[in-house]
Amino acid sequence: MELFITMVVVFILGYTAIALEHPLKIDKAASALLTGVVLWVIFVFGGEHILNLEFSPSWEHWLHSTNFQDFMTKNPDAGFHEQVIYFITHHELYHHLAEISRILFFLLGAMTIVEIVDQHQGFKVITDKIKTTNKVKLLWILSILTFFMSAALDNLTTTIVMIALLRKLISDKKTRWFFASMIVLAANAGGAWSPIGDVTTIMLWIGGQVTAVNIITQLIVPSMFTTIVPLVVLSFIMKGDVKRPDYDPLEDSDFTTPGQRVFILILGVSSLLFVPVFKTVTHLDPYMGMLFGLGVMWVTTEVMHKKKKGADKRQLTVVGILTRVDVPTVLFFLGILTAVSSLASAGQLQLLAGWLDEKLGNIYAINLAIGILSAIVDNVPLVAGAMGMYPTVSPEFLETLPAANQAYQALFIQDGPFWEFLAYCAGTGGSILIIGSAAGVAAMGMEKIDFIWYMKRISLLALLGYFAGALVYYLQITYL
Repeated sequence: MELFITMVVVFILGYTAIALEHPLKIDKAASALLTGVVLWVIFVFGGEHILNLEFSPSWEHWLHSTNFQDFMTKNPDAGFHEQVIYFITHHELYHHLAEISRILFFLLGAMTIVEIVDQHQGFKVITDKIKTTNKVKLLWILSILTFFMSAALDNLTTTIVMIALLRKLISDKKTRWFFASMIVLAANAGGAWSPIGDVTTIMLWIGGQVTAVNIITQLIVPSMFTTIVPLVVLSFIMKGDVKRPDYDPLEDSDFTTPGQRVFILILGVSSLLFVPVFKTVTHLDPYMGMLFGLGVMWVTTEVMHKKKKGADKRQLTVVGILTRVDVPTVLFFLGILTAVSSLASAGQLQLLAGWLDEKLGNIYAINLAIGILSAIVDNVPLVAGAMGMYPTVSPEFLETLPAANQAYQALFIQDGPFWEFLAYCAGTGGSILIIGSAAGVAAMGMEKIDFIWYMKRISLLALLGYFAGALVYYLQITYL
């Protein structure tokens, strides 16, 4: 039992180091990687004692699987120790590595495609069209644009692009803070209803808990209310115009033609939007579709810039652009997902699921709690934890259950209300605090937004939008 608890303590300590990244001056990717590896080391050394507690559903499932029978056939003299070591090192670790790799390759492909578009100044095609200076009108335009861009790209990238735009539209720092904060709200809401808009929805989509069409149709209206309700409130409060910054001709220095910008923007967005189509047609994992899109863009940019030489070519081709991709973010996800997977295999997440069921006993309350918690801690491990705590129920298994249990277990089938509402809550709940989402952290870093300032002026609006969208989803699922 001591080692079982030790794993939880190590996870909490690792998570604390991630949360205190700035005071400690240690990158969160380093803390996440260290936490993930240490947890698996504890698990493999204490596996016999940990699995003897019988909290691990993975261990119980393996004991009754053909994989276990095959192992015993090849190793008839294997005792409990050998069984445990093989289970952890050859079954669980490989299983989780495959799941994590699908997410990481998808993210790496998506981030590279977006960097290609950005480096070719493709986003200028959109940003140069905005002319208004009225605060309310500009806020609506930017929020709606962010909402739909986030769904097509992702919330983090959209936030970075839109804040870069804000610097060309607004000169006053505090006004820009406010607009940047509202962009975070809209980006997180827009990412929640798209299978490629947020890391958590990507995880649920790739994991098979939700399908692309269903997550769009079921969450677009609740997510829209999450954005619109704060905007309506602000429409009665905000007054006046924004002041534009002085024109800087150096910002418009060209290294791509207008035609190339439009072409690369269309090709990049098409590559991202093609991923769900690719999965539907081929039944291959989404990361394959993303890598296909990246391959097409790579070949296209190589041909487009084949006559360029030296630094000009390097900054516009994928070889050079790959150096700009945020690799520490990818390694952070690798570390935190590795850490969470160890708790899923050892059984701690199963205990947490039981505790949530006992104390809250309602999927809506559980997901609302996860959403609010995601404002304090990162939503990636929370969703990974929920995926480990609540296995997806197949229709065939559902039919074997007694009638009394079917209604509850039906909530956990693919595209069931639990997974849909989890995608909504985890995606939008992080907006309540500036550090609660990747988009918020990016905005905080780029604009140096003060944590307390955000809490005083934005958190209540974000909370209002969060509960408004949750209510809309509940009414939608109950009556429609």
